[in-house]
Amino acid sequence: MNREEIIAKMKERVFNANLQLPEWGLVQLTWGNASEVNRDLGVIVIKPSGVDYKQMTPDQMVVTDLDGKPLEADSYRPSSDLPTHVVLYKAFPGVNAVVHTHSKYAVCWAQAGRDLPCYGTTHADTFYGPVPLTRHLTETEVAEAYEVNTGVVIADTFKEGNLDPLAVPGVLVQGHGPFTWGPSIQKAIENSLVLDEVCHMALETEAINPDIQPLPQYVLDKHYFRKHGANAYYGQK
Repeated sequence: MNREEIIAKMKERVFNANLQLPEWGLVQLTWGNASEVNRDLGVIVIKPSGVDYKQMTPDQMVVTDLDGKPLEADSYRPSSDLPTHVVLYKAFPGVNAVVHTHSKYAVCWAQAGRDLPCYGTTHADTFYGPVPLTRHLTETEVAEAYEVNTGVVIADTFKEGNLDPLAVPGVLVQGHGPFTWGPSIQKAIENSLVLDEVCHMALETEAINPDIQPLPQYVLDKHYFRKHGANAYYGQK
């Protein structure tokens, strides 16, 4: 495929992924966005800002360079969260798609200011340990470059915690909400769904047993590594 054909396929994937977010109950109104990067072509494709999902078309997906500068004449304005996506693509080289939602249960944990503990194997199948919470942005960070600095605090959280973003493909931005990512845009939106589900499960688990302890490490290891890594054996080859 030539460059134009590859970008057209990217637009179609990004369009379909964005439509799945409200279909899966992860987005209300226009509260979310998904993007995909092609580093070889030097392009990012992302949802346009504030466009109703019911009115959206693949051609409206916005193509930018790797710094977030639109590349097509008369394009729609990209999602306001694009600068966050740009920072994450630069910080996490193995990530090829980023998703942001305001899904209910993940937002509850972000607003509560807590990491999401791993209480069970549903969590362990996707996230290798707790899903981290970022610190609050400072007043200066918000005023100077809010969306850029949102990406920076996410990247810093993973660097300071020595976390692998491919093993823990999501984060809770304090007072804001979740970002997830993955090697493909389909995997990134699936990680958004899983994150909201395990946030809900953790909430209910703590309500039933306030003294619940995290899943033992050996069970976490078993469930994560049977699906991930060189020795994974879950599913079909």
